[in-house]
Amino acid sequence: MNWDDETGTPAPERLGEPAAERLVGSAADREDQAVEAALRPKDLGEFIGQEKVREQLDLVLRAARARGATADHVLLSGAPGLGKTTLSMIIAAEMGAPIRITSGPAIQHAGDLAAILSSLQEGEVLFLDEIHRMSRPAEEMLYMAMEDFRVDVIVGKGPGATAIPLELPPFTLVGATTRAGLLPPPLRDRFGFTAHMEFYGPAELERVVHRSASLLDVEIDTAGAAEIAGRSRGTPRIANRLLRRVRDYAQVKADGVITREIASVALGVYEVDARGLDRLDRAVLEALLKLFGGGPVGLSTLAVAVGEERETVEEVAEPFLVREGLLARTPRGRVATPAAWAHLGLTAPRGVTGANGQQGLFGA
Repeated sequence: MNWDDETGTPAPERLGEPAAERLVGSAADREDQAVEAALRPKDLGEFIGQEKVREQLDLVLRAARARGATADHVLLSGAPGLGKTTLSMIIAAEMGAPIRITSGPAIQHAGDLAAILSSLQEGEVLFLDEIHRMSRPAEEMLYMAMEDFRVDVIVGKGPGATAIPLELPPFTLVGATTRAGLLPPPLRDRFGFTAHMEFYGPAELERVVHRSASLLDVEIDTAGAAEIAGRSRGTPRIANRLLRRVRDYAQVKADGVITREIASVALGVYEVDARGLDRLDRAVLEALLKLFGGGPVGLSTLAVAVGEERETVEEVAEPFLVREGLLARTPRGRVATPAAWAHLGLTAPRGVTGANGQQGLFGA
């Protein structure tokens, strides 16, 4: 049966937590920001993972230092929590320059951007987070600033308005975005170096956990670090957050040493399973499998079934489930894959044999 995706049925009051408050959410809360400031590596040599990006960026920065010039503008794209802000700070440190940090949503008018640009020092690094959310007038001003190190400030209104050119000192813009496809081509083309941040592998996350544990003065063994890394969704920010929660459990319920057993029990208390799924993820899968036989089912219907808003299911739960191969999006609706049935210990109906569950839609 094909469940209608456009029912328009209002979702009931949300039962789950906001994305930023999920233990396995990639958005940073205030605690994350405070801890990350202490855990951030200071140079490229300390930075773990992203081997290709580090190698390429190292060449760009070393060449700029050899020429005695400012580095090319840098665009970093990728999911939240992978190290874009950290890399921007490392760029400033490697170039021996100060860094100014702002974000796209904070720049709503061209005048806001002009005020920031006019106060930059020569060689300074301007980090613009979520650059794709900047207003269009500010974006058009940024084109000239990046290319010619000049902005035109409009004085007056109407026919008497005058454009006054304002020269800017050479600077390096580091733009970060989670949605590179929303950047207009003219802006994207003005970056001299573009890098995409990939999700981390288990071995890299283990190194992240060991390094963070050392800085936090937490005793952890190899198996304990591997257990935390395996549930961290390929994201260092989540690995560090899980480490802090397991540390709390180890201090209260054990002798303070994190082993595999302690990590497993602690993360079980926080409802993070062996693949990194939390309560919301499992609720989506359980509704899809137990209520709708594995699908296809419309997104709105699925959201109502788990007591969440449609946007929460689509933007918070689905990306990881799709990436893990547990759920597939099809023209007829959401479909569970054989891996989803296996993960929840259920038996898949006959015909669901393909890697993406398509076999079950049209029959074997």
